[in-house]
Amino acid sequence: MSFVQDLESAAPSNTDDRRWIYVPYDQLNDGMGPLEELDPAEAGIVLVETSWKPALRPYHRQKLATLLTAQRHFALEQARRGVAVRYEFDRRPYSEVLRDVIRDLDPGRPLTMMEAAERELRSDLESLTEDGSIEVVPHEGWLSTEEDFTESTGPEPPWRMDRFYRHLRQSSGILMEDGSPAGGRYSHDGDNRERWNEGESPEPPSPPEFEVDDITAEVVDLIERRFERHPGTLRAERIAASRDDVETLWQWALEHCMECFGPYEDAMTTRSRGLFHTQISPQLNLHRILPRQVVEDVLCLEIPLSSKEGFVRQVLGWREFVRHVHRATDGFRRLPGASEDDAPKDASRPGDGGYAQWAGQPWIGADEGDEDDEKHSDDLGAGFGGSLISRQEADADLPPAFWGEPSGLHCLDQVVESVWDEGWSHHITRLMILSNLATLLDISPRQLTDWFWVAYVDAYDWVVEPNVLGMGTFAVGGIMTTKPYVSGAAYIHKMSDYCADCAFNPRTNCPITRMYWAYLGRHAEREQFQDNRRLALPLASLRKRSDDKRREDERVAGLVQEALASGRRLAPDDLE
Repeated sequence: MSFVQDLESAAPSNTDDRRWIYVPYDQLNDGMGPLEELDPAEAGIVLVETSWKPALRPYHRQKLATLLTAQRHFALEQARRGVAVRYEFDRRPYSEVLRDVIRDLDPGRPLTMMEAAERELRSDLESLTEDGSIEVVPHEGWLSTEEDFTESTGPEPPWRMDRFYRHLRQSSGILMEDGSPAGGRYSHDGDNRERWNEGESPEPPSPPEFEVDDITAEVVDLIERRFERHPGTLRAERIAASRDDVETLWQWALEHCMECFGPYEDAMTTRSRGLFHTQISPQLNLHRILPRQVVEDVLCLEIPLSSKEGFVRQVLGWREFVRHVHRATDGFRRLPGASEDDAPKDASRPGDGGYAQWAGQPWIGADEGDEDDEKHSDDLGAGFGGSLISRQEADADLPPAFWGEPSGLHCLDQVVESVWDEGWSHHITRLMILSNLATLLDISPRQLTDWFWVAYVDAYDWVVEPNVLGMGTFAVGGIMTTKPYVSGAAYIHKMSDYCADCAFNPRTNCPITRMYWAYLGRHAEREQFQDNRRLALPLASLRKRSDDKRREDERVAGLVQEALASGRRLAPDDLE
């Protein structure tokens, strides 16, 4: 039986006099907002499945499958509760579909919706919210308010997560004892930097797999037929599609991941892509599971404080912090103190993350880029390309290595392989492998951000843009982080076993170390570097570096850039 037939069979018999709610694709939970408040017999929901969104960018197939299966299962779950469900299939932007729905339901009565998390969706729906066709109520999936953000960090940058996090801990009482933080510190990050060693460290668990039911199988078939040009492997058995699947995934994480999550939070290994990371971020960002639930459940566990606090900091602290920064800057379109020259020059099309260079042809979406898609793409997702690291200094195209061509750098190739195989990798591989190497290569921060947006299952504008533009590449300077997160080979060798199978030796000839020093040399005179106490030691070391070494740093960095830009696999002989 098809999804449409299932939905018709589950539909309640009486759909009159309902309060109709538009539920965006990333609010798929009845435990918050109007759906939580209303009796199911009084509620009706509108869900929109449109090929317009997949056509905007070459999204990973796993991402498309995760979103569509989640939305379809949510629709069935609500119908079985007695909620009336209007499920719209279309190829137009959400705004056009919803305008027709409103006209059909009751032109004089607005739809209700919780505020959209994504700026992209808010922009598309702006005409409907401004003319009163959609009534917007606060998004109840978040754990903090705008007042929490401004009271703790101030209305203007620089904004700092530690101040914001302390404020939330104090106001909520989470992990607090008699007004002081449990364990005497707000952050136990310093305890969470162990390297994972095979045979010595705890064995990491294997993520659960799920039965591919008819709903998921139908989505897989749809993607294979209509979205065959989208990259990435589709692994249907890894999708937690139904409510029960999501709960199974979360129980697995609680039982098998959380105790060791903290100590090995930053570790990387070829033996396990996820180690002890819960891998719930795709479901969390769709709100298939609520942030407040995961925090409450972890607080109840008898696990080391370093693991408990480390997880809470990720959800209550960083996740909330980045969405506030994104909102306060309008997706980095408004940067306090930035000049007009720093404003986005071209907001006409969403970026493809380097797809055109890799594929040898421009990105055209599943519907072959019809005129409506062009018209409604204006100002969607273009974002900020970087003010302090300018386009002139960081404007290289993303190399084919990020799309799966072997680079010869084993760390990069390992992580890229995992991304295109699963649509996911954990946060340190994102920060200290992908973003680090892209920054050292002077790759366009905007292009890297768009790549993350298309490649990762859990990437939506409010989370991916702050993480990559703000933290991963330091492209917007110190407005939300204190320094660029760059390193040479020593850090990668310390925190991973990637170097063991690499042609380069981290102690002798790994070019990443040369690239690191060359990067510091190029940017050392910038005000944001000179006045940064967290860069004082590396800049002092740079000043002691001989002219011969600095020339060699630049030579090697240039050879690496040239090789990777051409798609050539790097070998030690290339650097001689």
